[in-house]
Amino acid sequence: MQPFSYIRADRLEDAVGAAGPGSRFLAGGTNLVDLMKNRVERPTRVIDISRLPLGDVGETRAGGVRIGALVPNSDLAAHPLIRKRFPLLSQALLSGASPQLRNMATVGGNLLQRTRCYYFMDTELGPCNKREPGSGCGAMHGRNRIHAILGTSEQCIAANPSDMCVALYALDAVVEVQGASGTRRIRVTDFHRLPGDAPEIDTILAPGELIVAVELPPNAFAGRSHYLKVRDRASYAFALVSAAAALDVADGVIRGARLVLGGVAHKPWRCAESERLLVGSRLEAAAMERAAAGCIEGARGFGDNDFKVELARRTALRALNVAAGLA
Repeated sequence: MQPFSYIRADRLEDAVGAAGPGSRFLAGGTNLVDLMKNRVERPTRVIDISRLPLGDVGETRAGGVRIGALVPNSDLAAHPLIRKRFPLLSQALLSGASPQLRNMATVGGNLLQRTRCYYFMDTELGPCNKREPGSGCGAMHGRNRIHAILGTSEQCIAANPSDMCVALYALDAVVEVQGASGTRRIRVTDFHRLPGDAPEIDTILAPGELIVAVELPPNAFAGRSHYLKVRDRASYAFALVSAAAALDVADGVIRGARLVLGGVAHKPWRCAESERLLVGSRLEAAAMERAAAGCIEGARGFGDNDFKVELARRTALRALNVAAGLA
């Protein structure tokens, strides 16, 4: 870990004002500290935001929920409003990490989780364009069992590891950020980037912008939703593939649908075409089969992770069937 200066911010304005080139915000530290120890992240200044007043969960006037960026994952998963209105999010949070990590990890930090690509995490293993732009992608023709099958580029095939974000994509969340230019609101589906030619840039955050809250709009998905995570072991492990499925059904006909895959792309993968196929369909197995098949359109494996293509289809199908009450 290289030397750095440390600042503890007591006000939001102080945190944003202290941000500059080479600075990083520190909340729970469950990801950032590990990356600093491995010399993957090398900030010259660390701004501790853990004392900022961003730890509340409350109702919005529209009937949604506003979640402060510093709410711990464990608290959010257990919150009555989330369990009642957005059980999909609670399920996703409880499937992520260990209880000890969930007690420390925050909502804002989870949104900024970095990939667990072997080549990104281990500076001695091989080249990584995300860690050192222009050095190459060691995973492309190397160890890539956990890597992406959708939305990849010749520069990077890393996968986003978050469980929480998969659910947030399905719930049409909005991320509120604050920076030197003021406050802005970003649809969570626009928040993360695909790798393209700049895989080192994970999000559309401007330099120095700080996540302050996540807002969930009201929806009709609470009664028919399911989060399914497939992993190598039942205890603490990242998803090989995960799926968030949510359906709004009236008189046996699907009025609205969400289907999002995790562990398969540089960001949670919203299956928009599958959702369109579901809307207007009856709540039948054939509709779920069509939607699950549609979500892997264009998927491509790179050797070790070829199995993910079929696994993604089956995971999506199982999640849809459970949400629909067909399994």
